[in-house]
Amino acid sequence: MFLLPIAVGTLFQQFYSTVDAIIVGQFVGSDALAAVGGSAAMITQLVVGVFTGLASGATVVIAHGYGAEDRTKLTRAVHTAIAFSMVAGAVITVAGILLTPSALVWTKNPQEIMGDSIFYLRLYFVGTIPMLVFNMGSGILRAVGDSRRPLYYLVICCLLNIVLDLLFVAGFHMGVAGAAVATTLANLVSALLILGQLARSTEGYRLVVRNIRIHGATLVHILGIGVPAAIESAMYAVSNLLIQVPINELGTDSVAAWSATSKVDGIYWSLIISFGVAIMAFVGQNYGAGKYDRMKASVRVCLAIALVMTVVLSVLLLVFAKYCFRIFTDNPQVIHYATQVVSYFVPFYFIWTFIEVIANALRGAGDALVPMLISVGGICGFRILWIVLVVPHWSSLLGIAICYPISWLITAVILILYYRKGRWLNHVPVEHPAEPSRS
Repeated sequence: MFLLPIAVGTLFQQFYSTVDAIIVGQFVGSDALAAVGGSAAMITQLVVGVFTGLASGATVVIAHGYGAEDRTKLTRAVHTAIAFSMVAGAVITVAGILLTPSALVWTKNPQEIMGDSIFYLRLYFVGTIPMLVFNMGSGILRAVGDSRRPLYYLVICCLLNIVLDLLFVAGFHMGVAGAAVATTLANLVSALLILGQLARSTEGYRLVVRNIRIHGATLVHILGIGVPAAIESAMYAVSNLLIQVPINELGTDSVAAWSATSKVDGIYWSLIISFGVAIMAFVGQNYGAGKYDRMKASVRVCLAIALVMTVVLSVLLLVFAKYCFRIFTDNPQVIHYATQVVSYFVPFYFIWTFIEVIANALRGAGDALVPMLISVGGICGFRILWIVLVVPHWSSLLGIAICYPISWLITAVILILYYRKGRWLNHVPVEHPAEPSRS
C-alpha cells in the first residue's frame, strides 16, 4: 500500500518527460526530438540523478528520526533539507546555463541540432530550484509514510505540463523552447503545492518558513548518506553520456531512436525506481524503530513483487514497443533502430531488480558507501572500459547497447553476495542490537 502511490507517481513522472518528446516529435520533427532527447536528456539526467542521490540522504535521516520519534532530529532534518535544495538549485541553475554549450560539444551532439539543444537546456535549467524543492519535499513526505500526496501533486503537475506543451508547442509554435517553458512552469506549481502541504502539517515534520536554514551537523549526516548515492548517480549519468558519444556518431536517426527507446522503456525504469524509493523509506523507518527482522522481511517481499512486475512488463514491452515508437515519429528507420535497441535491453531487466531493491535497502539502513562502490565499479567502470576498448572495434547499436546487461549481471552478483553475508548489519546502532532472524 505504501509502494503503490510511489509507483503510480513515478509513472506520471515518466509520462511528464515523455509528453515533451511526443509533442516535439510530432509537431516539430525528428531533429527536434533528437535535440531534446539525445545529449540534452543525458545532461538533465545527470543533474537530476546527482541531486536525487543527495536527497536520499535526507529521506533516510528523516525516516530514522520519524521511526525513533525524535522530534528535534526530524525538525532539523526537514528544514535543512529544504534549505539545501534551494541553495543547490541556485548553484545548478547558474552552472547549467554557463556550461551547456561546452557539455554538448563534449558529448559530440550533432551540429544540426546544436542550437535547439542549447536553447532547450538553458531554459530547462531556469526551473532547477522548483524541481529540486519538489523532489526534496516529496522525499520528506515519503520518509514519514505519506506516499499519496506526492502522487496527487505529480498528477496535477503532469496534466498541467500536457496542456502547456500543447499550448506553447502546437498552438504558439515555440518549438523546443515551448516544451522547456511548459516543464519549468509545471515544476513551479508542483513545488508550491508540496511546500504548502509541509507548511500546513501539524506533525513534527511541519515546515516553518522562518526556520528554513542549514544545521551543520544535520547536513553532515545527510551528506554522509547522500554523497555516495549522488556519486553513484553521477557515475551512471557520466557513463551514459560517454555512451551517448558513439551513439551521436552513428547519426541523427540513431540519436532519435535511442531517445525514443529511453521514453518507452522508461516505463520500466520509472516503476523499478519506485521500488527503490519505497524500500529505502520502509527500511529507514524500521531501522529508526529498531525493528530489524521487519527490515529483512520487507526486502524479500519487495523483491518478489518487483520480479513479478518486471517479467510482466518485459513481455508487454517486447510485444508492443514497436507500436509505441510510432507515437514519437513516423520515420521508419528510427522505428527500426529503436525496436532493435529494445530487444537488446528488455529480456535482461529482471537482473536490475536485485540491484535496485538491495542497494536501496542497504542505503535505508545507513550503509551507503559499499553499495556505491559496488555499483560504480560493476556498472559505470565496466561501461567506460567497454566504450574505450570494445566500441571502437564494434561500432553499432548492438555493440554499444550490450554493455548494459553485462554490467547489470556483474553488479547484481556482487551486491547479492554482500547482502547475504550480512555485513550491512554492522551499521545497526549499538543502542539497538540486531534481533536474531526468524528466516
